Amino acid sequence: MIELERAQARLENIRSVQPILSALHTISLRSWQAALNQRGRVQRYVERLEVLLPVVVAHLPSPPFHPPPLGGDRGEGVVALVIGSERGLCGRFNAAVVEQAEAYLAEQEISVELMALGSRVRRVLKRHGHRPAWSGTLSITALPSLDLARDLSHRWLARYEAREIDAVDLIYNAYRGLGSYEATVTRLIPPTPPTRSSPLGGTEGGIPVIIETDPLSLYARVIAQWTATHLYELLLESAAAEHSARYELMGAATQNTDRLIAELTLVIQTARQQAITQEMQELAAGAGMIGTRNR
Repeated sequence: MIELERAQARLENIRSVQPILSALHTISLRSWQAALNQRGRVQRYVERLEVLLPVVVAHLPSPPFHPPPLGGDRGEGVVALVIGSERGLCGRFNAAVVEQAEAYLAEQEISVELMALGSRVRRVLKRHGHRPAWSGTLSITALPSLDLARDLSHRWLARYEAREIDAVDLIYNAYRGLGSYEATVTRLIPPTPPTRSSPLGGTEGGIPVIIETDPLSLYARVIAQWTATHLYELLLESAAAEHSARYELMGAATQNTDRLIAELTLVIQTARQQAITQEMQELAAGAGMIGTRNR
């Protein structure tokens, strides 16, 4: 009887958790799809900026043009931003990116200003003995914002122009498909956007383009926009990897709860049948219907 009560209590607990797991599974799917869709839109915008760059470069004072340094004598260190998650229930998502960060730090011969984005990854970093100089939070209910990417990139570009830092590196989990990601290091600053041939002009046979503003100022504006948008794209990729991992884990957890519910239901039904059978035998024995034969 005690075992039956324990099984019933466990079954009730699992049934109370099942709707939560199912809801998290559905939310993760929607967030995963939203991150991929938004990332696709941002990628198309980045491609348009990359098409615009050769046009602006062609109007700069001294072609053939090489991107001018945003600073002269450089600083003495780099900024490394570790991008993780704000919530848990995503497996080794944060542990993997912290392991990549530790490998990155071990390779550096200059000082590194460590930063963290996401409460969970900040906790893992602190457990490993790392104290980020700056840490930020991500939204729990929404995707990373473009405003966050703009704020961070503009701040870093200003420090780069002021010769305070040499570079900015991003350490994040790159999306590799359902439940699959790879801890990756990408250099954001100095900005090095790929050069594309532009149908707008600036190439042989192209239509001449007139730029009425200062080309160098326009170039700086486009580079700043490209840097912020590229950072936003990587934040969305990290979010897609996170929600994909959580979707797979919540799906597996939901299947496990279904299996446990079926097993416990069978155990309870069997225990009840045995209890009924035993009670009937006791009633029959008390009525003299079942006795011990002496002969």
